[in-house]
Amino acid sequence: MKEGIKMNVYEIITNKIIEELEKGIIPWQKPWGGVANGAYNGISKKPYSLLNQMLLSQDGSYYTFKQVQQKGGKIKRGSKSHMVVFWKIYEKENKNSENEKNSENEDIVTKVPCLRYYNVFHESDIENLKKDDFIPKDIQTFDDMESLLNNYIKRENIHFLHIKGDEAYYSPTSDKIVLPLKNQFKCSEEYYSTAFHECTHSTGSANRLSRISKSFHFGDENYSKEELVAEMGSSFILNQFNRSSDYSFHNSVAYIQNWLQQLKKDSKMIVSAASQAEKAVNFIINGKTNKSKEK
Repeated sequence: MKEGIKMNVYEIITNKIIEELEKGIIPWQKPWGGVANGAYNGISKKPYSLLNQMLLSQDGSYYTFKQVQQKGGKIKRGSKSHMVVFWKIYEKENKNSENEKNSENEDIVTKVPCLRYYNVFHESDIENLKKDDFIPKDIQTFDDMESLLNNYIKRENIHFLHIKGDEAYYSPTSDKIVLPLKNQFKCSEEYYSTAFHECTHSTGSANRLSRISKSFHFGDENYSKEELVAEMGSSFILNQFNRSSDYSFHNSVAYIQNWLQQLKKDSKMIVSAASQAEKAVNFIINGKTNKSKEK
């Protein structure tokens, strides 16, 4: 960033993610919002969104400066705040065109979402904090990943095949997921990471979340963003079961460099992908998007 030029929220977020990647840390592989971990709002007890989980450095509760005062706490000297982002909806009245007025001849009001942020402090940076003895839990109705996978495939009537070979993909035209045989994977985490990667792709079909069309081509200009959505979705699901998706390929220098290049080209990519990945995961688990998450 050039001196004197103020960054917008997208650029601040993207730079934070880039800093992590340059350290060899893949933010979407960190444990967030799982059964017994994740960052959450200390007052509402709601877990933060997937994007905020990536931005926050530690699990546990977070509070604004005002909330710390309300809880009778005191922020330790030298403590640093952390950014939490949220969408603020503004209403814009359009008076420019008679064609855009409604049946009652009123001006059309357009709702414009704007990305904003506020600062919070982690519980470890607060003295005398009257913290409630509470661990938030996401809605979790599946005992294991196999149950969740089978439930999703059956519920959505997706054609699911295991074929000997090295191909793993989702076909929008036939609504089909193809994976190698289970015994071809090095470990169960690698298998389920791949399976839920393709399941996340499948949530984008026109009859689900309508993120991709049947004409979607894996290789066109939307490919990188959709891949990031699937990567985040897969990691998020594995972390719901306290399992890691950081197997060898996803720790490679080439893998990290690829995402560094993509994020440096598009400052809005990480925000959009994280939002879509969270909707995809909630759809896989609950059959719908979850609007109860803390922003």
